[in-house]
Amino acid sequence: MIQLYRFLKNIMVIVCVLNISTVKAQGDQILDGIGETGLIARYLFDGDAKDWSRNNLHANVKGEKVAFINDKFFGKVITLSSDNKGYITIPGSAVSNEESISVTGWINIQSAKSNQCFFDFGKNTKSHLSVFPTGTKNEAGYFAEIVSKTGNYKTEASVLEVNKWMMLSVVIDVPSKSLRTYFNGVLVSETKNIEVELDQLFSSSSSEQNKLYIGKSLSSNQSYLNAKLHDFRIYRIPLKESQIKTIYYKALKKDDPVVNENEKKDDDLEVFSNTTPQLYTKFLVDVSDVEVETTVGVLPKLPRFVKAVYKSGVELSKTRVIWPAPKDNVKVLKTGTYTVIGTIPGSDLKSKATVVVKEAKKVFSPNKNLEVFNLDQVSLNTDSNGDNTKFIENRDKFITTLAQTNPDNFLYMFRNAYGQKQPEGAEPLGVWDSQETKLRGHATGHYLTAVAQAYASTGYDTSLQANFLNKMEYMVNVLYELSQLSGKPKQAGSPFVSDPTAVPPGVGKLDYDSDLSIEGIRTDYWNWGEGFISAYPPDQFIMLEKGAIYGTQNTKIWAPYYTLHKILAGLLDIYEVNRNPKALEIAKGMGDWVHIRLSQLPTETLISMWNRYIAGEFGGMNEVMARLYRVTNESRYLEVAKSFDNIKMFYGDANHSHGLAKNVDTFRGLHANQHIPQIVGALEMYRDSNIPDYFYISDNFWYKTTNDYMYTIGGVAGARNPNNAECFIKEPATIYENGLSAGGQNETCATYNMLKLTKNLFLYDQRGELMDYYERGLYNDILASVAKDSPANTYHIPLRAGSIKHFGNPDMKGFTCCNGTALESSTKLQNTIYFKSRDQKSLYVNLYVPSTLNWTEKNVIIEQKTAFPKEDNTQLIIKGKGKFNIMLRVPHWATKGFYVSINGKEQKVDAKPGSYLTLNRKWKKGDIIDVHMPFQFHLESVMDQQNIASLFYGPILLAAQETESRKDWRKVTLDVNDISKNIKGDPSQLKFTIDGVEFKPFYETYGRYSVYLNVILK
Repeated sequence: MIQLYRFLKNIMVIVCVLNISTVKAQGDQILDGIGETGLIARYLFDGDAKDWSRNNLHANVKGEKVAFINDKFFGKVITLSSDNKGYITIPGSAVSNEESISVTGWINIQSAKSNQCFFDFGKNTKSHLSVFPTGTKNEAGYFAEIVSKTGNYKTEASVLEVNKWMMLSVVIDVPSKSLRTYFNGVLVSETKNIEVELDQLFSSSSSEQNKLYIGKSLSSNQSYLNAKLHDFRIYRIPLKESQIKTIYYKALKKDDPVVNENEKKDDDLEVFSNTTPQLYTKFLVDVSDVEVETTVGVLPKLPRFVKAVYKSGVELSKTRVIWPAPKDNVKVLKTGTYTVIGTIPGSDLKSKATVVVKEAKKVFSPNKNLEVFNLDQVSLNTDSNGDNTKFIENRDKFITTLAQTNPDNFLYMFRNAYGQKQPEGAEPLGVWDSQETKLRGHATGHYLTAVAQAYASTGYDTSLQANFLNKMEYMVNVLYELSQLSGKPKQAGSPFVSDPTAVPPGVGKLDYDSDLSIEGIRTDYWNWGEGFISAYPPDQFIMLEKGAIYGTQNTKIWAPYYTLHKILAGLLDIYEVNRNPKALEIAKGMGDWVHIRLSQLPTETLISMWNRYIAGEFGGMNEVMARLYRVTNESRYLEVAKSFDNIKMFYGDANHSHGLAKNVDTFRGLHANQHIPQIVGALEMYRDSNIPDYFYISDNFWYKTTNDYMYTIGGVAGARNPNNAECFIKEPATIYENGLSAGGQNETCATYNMLKLTKNLFLYDQRGELMDYYERGLYNDILASVAKDSPANTYHIPLRAGSIKHFGNPDMKGFTCCNGTALESSTKLQNTIYFKSRDQKSLYVNLYVPSTLNWTEKNVIIEQKTAFPKEDNTQLIIKGKGKFNIMLRVPHWATKGFYVSINGKEQKVDAKPGSYLTLNRKWKKGDIIDVHMPFQFHLESVMDQQNIASLFYGPILLAAQETESRKDWRKVTLDVNDISKNIKGDPSQLKFTIDGVEFKPFYETYGRYSVYLNVILK
């Protein structure tokens, strides 16, 4: 043990090999403080070649005599030898559409013979990455080599020692243009200035072309590997030396870290000195102080922008201020006055907020005074030039592919769980819906919602509508039949368990487990309790109650209630569009099952469950249970909805001391999309319970998220600290300091849920800022998340300099979470263009999209004709008559005016950007409203690094089109008084240039891009 201590102490500076006491690499997919979105695949080789990441890229072992043997250091490992010509193949999709790649693996060479290939990845011998740890016949020593059409690049080092364990790591860092090799976490060789893109080595369009071999080369005349192997990993990010050392140390120490608790960050963003001009801040002369009021116990809602005075003719009137973000409400526990000092990024100026704390009066509870139109009441049209809009393009990609899907594929794992025979032609889905994935069935829930929305939206094509009706009915019928099996005797007189709280372990098992393998899955549905329905047995739900955490082992789980929410939401969506009674019965049965189990649990257990990273992710179970209550008027469903209160986030603690209900930020550093749907559910709970806290939880969350955690495209996740691309940053308003994760940002399903929350809040409070955000997220994130020629879509949308979007699931056969929400987003794109007041006296026009509204209650049709956003005007044509208000949204970016004419006559209107204006008259058939809202260019900065900013034209984010990857932010110099002076182009096509560099809408960007720029004003 003394030797081990000395070894670990000195490994930072000495390249050593492992010949010490037995150690075992940590076996969870939550790896070493590196956000798991950066991990592509992991193979422990401890008895099989399964991928232990959540991506199910299982490898295949070739060679009849390849063996798994016991090793005194790592337990069971795989051994390959040239005698049996053993090697391993990895699915070619593992490296498709990636920008950079890192490979790490433990290797114990058993022979000094040359020509041994550790791994060889590529399309062929002319385009590949290969590693030879003992050299070749023509070249001595270790080397890793890239062979590509742009050149060959190599890193070299001393040959690996025989019979010694070594963790070998190879990194292709495309933005840094380097190839690096590490031995035991220490850099031993680096080649710089490599000119290669991964799409030269690997095919993006056809993963079958990619050959990924471990243990042999792509060349048939090379020898096979003689070695023992353990814990082989592939990352989609260029690992740094500190990260590789961490992987190495964790393998030795048996640590079991948790991703969202790791507070290290990748400090590889460009660092700016304090003297770097910060956009408009360098012209700032003075800022105002503010005074706000609040009530006892509730933190004040401080303005994120304060009045400001600038010099040099700068016409801005406000500047960003960053306030301290308390973690409790101690300052407001009694009446009185206190001050808060806010900082101005890039300036020494301060803003002072005087907070007056008053006694609480009766809590204001807003009423829901707007309603949405049904999907079949709003149709998308071509634009005023007769061209398809981005809305129609994306809709049609999804509708067309969705119509071709086989429902039996989405039912495959449900039948599998119940031990039922698969119909002819049925095939399992992949990715997160494959045999052993603990989230399987989630895509089925999204599919149910999508076909319901597609059915409601395709009145323009009767054959399509019939297609989706058949799909809905078939899906519901099969799920109903399976649900009726649960908790009932398999045969008359045979034993069964109907009580959901009495579900026993599987037959022949001593305890509950999450084994879903063909050999290990339990299918004793008669023991599962009445009403149960899922694509896996009930074990994961029970294990969550007993303390299980997230992971891939059979003792761990993956968000069982998240999956259930998707299924139940889909069933209720189907019920709402065609009143299918079986869909409601299935939902009620599972609602009863959940109610019976959760009603037995103490508050402490519920708090523990809902605050476990991912394991306790329950999607919007509170939302769907509240919906079920509203449909059935059965109180137990509202009771169980309250069981899903995330008490720690909502209220701070079991005593409801603070939390979001009292405007305390309790979600910093947490997994974003684990918690956003909970907030959506809280607002749904407010609708049915009328408990004011639920509204303020939702409203406070929205305000904080969009002001302190939002990227300019509208996305909200992507932290470097904690080191997890799916998390909120550690501290609010520190995106540059703690955000812009190397693993990506803006998990697309998080934006989907933020838009859902925004829409629902607007039904209660018609603030213009809500629909300003909705427009931002819809155009610049959701529309931008879909591939050019298919419904493939993004998971994360990276926003670092020279990034590229990665699209997946073009054929709807393998779903991540974001592939699922994309089905929903693109089959309901028309759902927020118009709203109506509950008394039918007002129509809200929220978005300027070519469309037709059939307001059946008023017997009025309104057609909107426009080419927006390729033109800055729209026209509303009234077909019908009646007296009602038309509420026109005046966007926040409409600072050059908002002009309205009716039947050619200009109207005198008070149009304030970020609000709505009212047109009140008795409308008649043929009335025409023309609206002109001149676009202009404007910049939006990262809140804590003002010179890093995005360029907008009206509502549209313009991305710089990059020709290659880059490490630094693109520099752009603009005129301080009129930034348009430096911009040339065609507004009708939304295509511009700055210094010869093309800028175009982010939603039309499919190659490399820069969304953020380093802006210099002169």
